[in-house]
Amino acid sequence: MRLTPRRLAIPGAAIALTGIAACGSSTSSGAGSSASPTTGSAQPSGGMKGGGSGMNMAGAPDCTPVPKLAAAPRRIVTMDAGAAAFVQRLGAGDQLVGTAAPDFRDAFTGVARGDLDKVKVIDPGRGNREAVLAAKPDFVTGISVYELGSFDGNPTAEQLAENDIAAYVACPSTAPVTDLTPTYKYVNDLATLVGRPSAGRQLVATMTKQAGSRSGDTPVLALSSVPTGGQGISTRGATSLANGIITLAGGKNVAESVKADMAQLSAEQVSLANPKVIVAVSGLGPQTDKELVDAIKASPLLQSTDAVKSGNVVAVPQSIMLSPSVLNPQAVSTVADAVAKAR
Repeated sequence: MRLTPRRLAIPGAAIALTGIAACGSSTSSGAGSSASPTTGSAQPSGGMKGGGSGMNMAGAPDCTPVPKLAAAPRRIVTMDAGAAAFVQRLGAGDQLVGTAAPDFRDAFTGVARGDLDKVKVIDPGRGNREAVLAAKPDFVTGISVYELGSFDGNPTAEQLAENDIAAYVACPSTAPVTDLTPTYKYVNDLATLVGRPSAGRQLVATMTKQAGSRSGDTPVLALSSVPTGGQGISTRGATSLANGIITLAGGKNVAESVKADMAQLSAEQVSLANPKVIVAVSGLGPQTDKELVDAIKASPLLQSTDAVKSGNVVAVPQSIMLSPSVLNPQAVSTVADAVAKAR
């Protein structure tokens, strides 16, 4: 059944930097967003509004080619702890001088979490411009194009360049995603920029093996909030990273025919698609994983679905389901277990 979106929502669920979600640009093909440094004042340049929580969707930067650096960076700031994990896995952790958005550590455990906890938090929010510049980085990176200039107080790529700071953040593909290609693109680009291309290839190989690939067409619905009457049901479309994770897990995204990051379906469309698995994408609101799962199970709009009838609703953090993460294979595994249960 081909589904037609009733309305397309803001890319990446207003990015989840209220928990950054995967986000897109109408001109992107997955290259990333970058800025190379130019000669400029050592003092911060460019005006920004204060704060750091409000979002300016009109200011989303375009995705541009990977910057060309004369040498590997010596002082790296990440706009989120998920990007910091990539830097560490690539062997450049000693160059990390700080990170913003530390909540992206929450999905990590064990040694990996311990390593992330050692990284200095320069901003508990979304990367305040003054805090980023005060860390004196020569390179800034993150897992979403919206991390540069789209939140009040964020630096733009241009402002960083004016202060001799190179920047590169991941951009998703605008084509349908059926695996973890957007993540691997970011890994390889980042690895080259930090002077460790072989480590990038090795990490991609490791993640590819961890994620695996399963065939199947079990219908899966991804929800980051509980649907309410009259507003439709917001979910993830074909160009989202979630679509790739669901596909690798042996599922079929019920909104895969919607060629966009996000789509809003009617309750009737979801009922006809009859998802056997619902992924509760947590971390975009105040609810705990259990609270979100329980609320989805109780939603009147979802009572007819096999997923709710069988209780096959699983929580996956938005930080590993919607955007590039070292833990994307973990998201695949969690969804795959639910898919196997539905068969």
